[in-house]
Amino acid sequence: MEPDRGEGAKRGGKKHKGKHDKPKPWDEDPNIDRWKIEKFDPSWNEGGMLEVSSFSTLFPKYREKYLQEAWPLVKSALKECGISCELNLVEGSMTVSTTVKTRDPYIIIKARDLIKLLSRSVPAPQAIKILNDDMQCDIIKIGNLERNKERFVKRRERLLGPNLSTLKAIEILTGCYVLVQGNTVAAMGPFKGLKQLRRIVEDCIQNKMHPVYHVKILLMKRELAKNPALANENWDRFLPKFKKKNVKQRKVKSKEKKPYTPFPPPQQPSKIDLQLESGEYFLSDKKKSAKKWQEKLEKQAEKAAENKRKREAAFVPPKENPAHASDSAITNEENKDVAAIAKSLKKKTKDFKKYQEHENVRAESYIASSEEPRPKKKNKTSKA
Repeated sequence: MEPDRGEGAKRGGKKHKGKHDKPKPWDEDPNIDRWKIEKFDPSWNEGGMLEVSSFSTLFPKYREKYLQEAWPLVKSALKECGISCELNLVEGSMTVSTTVKTRDPYIIIKARDLIKLLSRSVPAPQAIKILNDDMQCDIIKIGNLERNKERFVKRRERLLGPNLSTLKAIEILTGCYVLVQGNTVAAMGPFKGLKQLRRIVEDCIQNKMHPVYHVKILLMKRELAKNPALANENWDRFLPKFKKKNVKQRKVKSKEKKPYTPFPPPQQPSKIDLQLESGEYFLSDKKKSAKKWQEKLEKQAEKAAENKRKREAAFVPPKENPAHASDSAITNEENKDVAAIAKSLKKKTKDFKKYQEHENVRAESYIASSEEPRPKKKNKTSKA
């Protein structure tokens, strides 16, 4: 039998479009910005909150003094939003809760983030900015991403860079405030910047990519965003691809595993067993002491003979070398050769100097100048 239409639709056919699924006129309106967060208007919730909501968080002891000083500023900022706050120095905690004047239902979540940031060493003037609608926060836990303490500290310093240069570059490009403190990274900014920042931090601590490479990619993306022609194109062909270089590590020499045997190793003979084998166990105490004394005397005699041999070695004359006479003759011949070479070098230098003097002769010295008057010849007859 052919199945009924309704039954086929239930099994796997196309869903029937309802009368309310028609396209709305505002769905394709370009003037509507769906990502814009409108500022809360108290007239939207005139009745206030029906139940009291509260959040509390602990803070470390070293933050106690600073929080005491900055608490009036925090209290006044939360009072404007209709939130009450309490600082408990005995328990070391901060508490925020809604009041009768609270109108915005989401402001308690913002107040919770505020006390969380204050406990993470974020300055109070900066932390208060979280109460704005366009500001969000993210606390990235990095302590469990790397077990080795030395490696973790080294990678955490990469985020900061020399003179905090890398951190400043990340803050400018992502538009977020970043604070690296202990095992966490506290960040404040827009959703897009927080998403980029989380990826940068996790890649750095897990040793996937250096933060400097992320900075380069973000700079290129910023330049590409300025070109409207590339708005709907894929940017992967323009972005650089960084390959991870594996540094060769020293191979740990592993000990060769012996073949497995279910039987235990043979038991080593004890001191008594060795004495039984040599027959020493059955000797009397007098014979044992005599044997030990004999062994001691033998060792002393060996040592004395060795010392005597070392002392006499200094007085033994060295053996005459038969080739010594021939060596002296060779040295004399070498000295003669050196003298002959020196004599020939001196002669060559003299010849070279003569040749230079002959080459540097000036023709002007031999040609008489026309300007100079010729000397008059003396008349011999005039005297006569």
